[in-house]
Amino acid sequence: MSATLETAAPLRADEDAAREYERRSTRLRAASPAEAAAELAGISASIRRDILTTIQSAGMGHVGGDLSVTDLMVTALWGTLHMRPTEPEHPRRDRFVLSKGHCAAALYSTLASCGFFPRGRLSEFMAPLSPLNGHPARLKVPGVETNSGPLGHGFPVATGCALGAKLRGETWRTVVVLGDGEMQEGSNWEAAMTAAHHELANLTAVVDRNRLQQGARTEDTKSLEPLDAKWAGFGWEVRVIDGHDHRAIKEAYAPSTTGRPVAVIANTTKGKGVSFMEDRVEWHHKVPTDEQVRLALEELSR
Repeated sequence: MSATLETAAPLRADEDAAREYERRSTRLRAASPAEAAAELAGISASIRRDILTTIQSAGMGHVGGDLSVTDLMVTALWGTLHMRPTEPEHPRRDRFVLSKGHCAAALYSTLASCGFFPRGRLSEFMAPLSPLNGHPARLKVPGVETNSGPLGHGFPVATGCALGAKLRGETWRTVVVLGDGEMQEGSNWEAAMTAAHHELANLTAVVDRNRLQQGARTEDTKSLEPLDAKWAGFGWEVRVIDGHDHRAIKEAYAPSTTGRPVAVIANTTKGKGVSFMEDRVEWHHKVPTDEQVRLALEELSR
């Protein structure tokens, strides 16, 4: 639908959803990875369905990358970090930064599930006057830590957040999710070098390694391999995982064991969960038809 002055009202917390989130996330954060995995997988499936209907309604979006990053985002916000939907600016909150900001539909769907704003507002995605822009805006969407979209910017901001916490003696953590094509940006490697130099053990950088970027495979565009050795060479503690295994993700999000920042290389599939979208480069920025959405929702409900 098109936003009006009424529907474009500022976003506020959904109190009931926020209370439920706080109850469940407290339990999931304390649970073992094995105990939490099934519940996190269920939340991810629900988020994927919201992503599809959100993009269908808007007629715009980056569905392939949204679906590949979902499990990483859900495990961070629901199972790892201490977020405060009713107090999004609380100074001791953990920070989550989506550096690959074009995957805003995944971020908004996850934030809504946590109660940062009502889930019904997702129907305003990309509409005129809507705060739910195609790229996240900090001053418009509670839970968004920084404007992102131009690639290579979110990770440096996250590094600054982690450095600020260390300088102040604070214990909150920062998790930042990057696209693998985004790793071709030099600003990211400057941030990686800075974080290692300052021994920012409170920082976790997660690479959504789906091996596809706009128009081509990453290795055909500009080879990233050996990506794990590159991160290690920059002084990071490196963990390589299956980015759709919630148990493995939760384990990888555990605090640093070396006093160094942690890099998680999460091997994922673009379009995950929808058979005709998986590992297909054309779904980087493509809107499914009504029939395709129907088929996709059937798959995601099994």
